[in-house]
Amino acid sequence: MVLLVGLNTNRPAGQQSDLSRIKTWWRTLGGDCFAVLPPPTRGRYTQSDGHEDAAEMFATRGIATDTSFAYWHWQSHDAFARSGELTGALYLHWGGDHATVAAGLGDGPPGYRIVDNGPRGAFQLDRVTAVDADGLPDPEDDAGVRQFLARVDEPRHRTARSTEYDPLTAAEERWLHDRLSGPVDLDAAVRFAAPLEHRQALTPDETARLLPAWREAYAGRLTAWRGWRSVLPALLRQEHPEVWEVAAELGAEAAYALTAQPSPRSLELLRAWALTGDGAVRGWFRAHHALREPDPVRAAAALSEELTAHAAPEAAQTGLLRALREAVTDEPDTRRSPADAFSPLLLATIRFATDDRLPRPLRVAAAKAAADTAERVREAAGRLTDAAEAADALAAVERYETARDDLLAGTGPDLTGYEGGLGDIYHRYRTLSPADVRWLRDRLADPSTGVQGIAFCLELLHAHGEAAEADLVALLPRWKKELTKQYRTTYTEWRHPLVTLTCLAQDLGHPAGEAMLAWWAKPKPLWKEPVRLLTHLGAPTEEKAAELWEFVVSGGHDTGHLMTWVLLRARLDGTHPLHVAEKLIDEPGIRAYVLHRVLIGVADPAQPLWHYAIDPRSHSWWHRAQEVADDERLSAEARAIGLKAAREHYVTRYPDQVRPALTEGEVKTAHAWLEARADRTAAD
Repeated sequence: MVLLVGLNTNRPAGQQSDLSRIKTWWRTLGGDCFAVLPPPTRGRYTQSDGHEDAAEMFATRGIATDTSFAYWHWQSHDAFARSGELTGALYLHWGGDHATVAAGLGDGPPGYRIVDNGPRGAFQLDRVTAVDADGLPDPEDDAGVRQFLARVDEPRHRTARSTEYDPLTAAEERWLHDRLSGPVDLDAAVRFAAPLEHRQALTPDETARLLPAWREAYAGRLTAWRGWRSVLPALLRQEHPEVWEVAAELGAEAAYALTAQPSPRSLELLRAWALTGDGAVRGWFRAHHALREPDPVRAAAALSEELTAHAAPEAAQTGLLRALREAVTDEPDTRRSPADAFSPLLLATIRFATDDRLPRPLRVAAAKAAADTAERVREAAGRLTDAAEAADALAAVERYETARDDLLAGTGPDLTGYEGGLGDIYHRYRTLSPADVRWLRDRLADPSTGVQGIAFCLELLHAHGEAAEADLVALLPRWKKELTKQYRTTYTEWRHPLVTLTCLAQDLGHPAGEAMLAWWAKPKPLWKEPVRLLTHLGAPTEEKAAELWEFVVSGGHDTGHLMTWVLLRARLDGTHPLHVAEKLIDEPGIRAYVLHRVLIGVADPAQPLWHYAIDPRSHSWWHRAQEVADDERLSAEARAIGLKAAREHYVTRYPDQVRPALTEGEVKTAHAWLEARADRTAAD
C-alpha cells in the first residue's frame, strides 16, 4: 500500500521548476501588518542583510516600521539547484511578530508544506512527498529520499562525547542496505552509509566493496570523499587489515574515529598528531585516559607536560582542558539536573585554575576559560540546598579570584579560533592595561600570528592610540605578501588589517604610507574596492572627507564608510563623533538603519564597533546602546535611537543567546534599566 501525501518530485518536461512555483506563490503574499521581501540576490547573504533590506524597503515604500516580514537570503537559496529544483528545505527567515508571520505564510503553495520551528527558529518550506506503509520513499523520488535520510540521521541525543540515534526499523535498515547492494556509486553511498554506521550496521561486505573504490577514486586525497567518516569507523570496528594504513593517510581528521575505539595503535597515532599541532589533543586525552591513566587529572597533567616539552601551540592546552572538563563532568557523581547542568562544567573549570596537581599552562588555560563564569558559579552555589556543597563551591570561586590576575598576566585570547569568539570578548578590551598593550604588541611582532590575529591586535592598539612605529615596522615585511589578501570583516569589530595599517602609516607620516596608498589606488585585486575609502581615516583632510561623503550619499553598499566619515569628521572638528552622527538624523541621502548602527558604534571613539549591524548578542553593543540612551548631551532623537537598540537587544529578550553568558543579576539589572525608562519607551 502507498500512502499519497503529496506530489512526486520528478518534474515532466515543460513543467515549472520548484523555484518558479515558489516565486509565483511568494508574490501573492503580504497584507495588513505583514510583508515579504523580494527573492534574494547575492547582496542579501545573511539574516542581518535581510533585516537591513526590510528596513530599506519599508522606508522606500512607506511601510510602517512595526510590520512583520519574511524573506530568504542567498545562503538559504542554495536549497535550489541551477535548474530551479528544490534540493533541500528552503529556510524562510522573518522579523516582527511570529504569529503574524506564521499566519501570513500559511500552509505554503500547493504541493509543498511549511514547518514552523517556533519563535526562535526559521520556517522551512519543502516538497510534500509519498511514502509506503513502512514510511519509506520510492528510491526514485529524490525529495522523498532526502527527507527520509534527514529523519533517520537526526540524533535523538547529543553530548560532547557521544551521539545517539533512534534504532532503525527492519524495513528501514533493509531499504538502506538495498541502496548499497548494486554497483558501487561513491557519491550515492555517502548518503546511505552514514545512517547505517551511526548504528554500527555497515557490513564487512559493504566496507570491502567501498574501500577499494574509495582508495582508487580519491588516491592521495582520501578526505575529499565525505563517506570516509562512515567507512573508517566500520573498518576499525571490523578490524580490517588495511585500516591503520588508511588512518595514517587520513591524518588528524580521523582522530574522532580512533578516539571512539581506543587501542594501543590508535593511541600512538593520536599522540603523534597532537604533538605536531594537528588538533588531535582531545582524542589523545580520551584514549590515554581510557587505556593508561584512569584518573583524569593525572592523565591531563601528564599530557600537558608533554605538550609543553614539545612546544605545542597554546591552543593545544585549551583543547586538553576541554577534554578534561568533559571527562570529570561526565562522571555519575558530578551530574546535575538539566536545570543547572552548566554548574558542574563551570565549577570544574574554576577548580582546575587553582589545582596544584596540574601544570601551570593548563591552569592558565582554565583561568582564561573561567574569566566570565565566577559570578555564574556564585549564583549557582546560592541555589544549592546542601550548605556544605554551597560553601565548597564559594570557596573555589574565592581561590580562583585570588589567583586569577597572576595566572592571566601577559595572556590573551586564542587568535586562531573562530572570529566570533574574539568578538564575544571585545568588551574586555575597552580599556587596555599595560600588560594588554605588551601582549598585543608581542603578537604583532610574532611572525606566526595570522591575518585574523593581526587585524584584531592592530585594531585595538590603533583605536586606543597605542599603536607605534615599532608595530608598523614589525608588519612591513609582511604587508605585500600576506596583508594584501582578501579577509572578510563583515561580522567583526575590526577592519581589514591593511586598512588599519595604512591608517597608522599615514598618521605617523611614515614613508610606507605612500606605498600602501599606491597599492590601494590600483584596480586589482577587486576585493579591496569596497573598503578602499576606509583608509581615509588616516591623516584626515577635508578632501578625504568630501570624497567619503560623496560615496555615503551615493547609495553605495556601506561597509564602514559612514562610520569612517563620522570618525574622520570628528577628528577634523575636534568634537565627539556622537555629535557628528546625531546631526545626520533625518539628513537626506543617509539611510536610517546605517546611521543608527554608526551612532551606537561610535559611542566610545577609543574603541568603535565596526560590525556592519548592531549585534544583539554582544555585550559591547548593549553597553553602547545604554550609554547613548542616557547621554544628556545628545538630542532626544539620538537618545531614542539608543533606547530602541537597547530594547531590541537580546539581554532582555533572549538572554541565553548573549555571549559570554549573562548572570541572573545582569539580566535583572537590564530589565530594571529598561523599566526605569518605560515612560520614554511609551513616548516613542
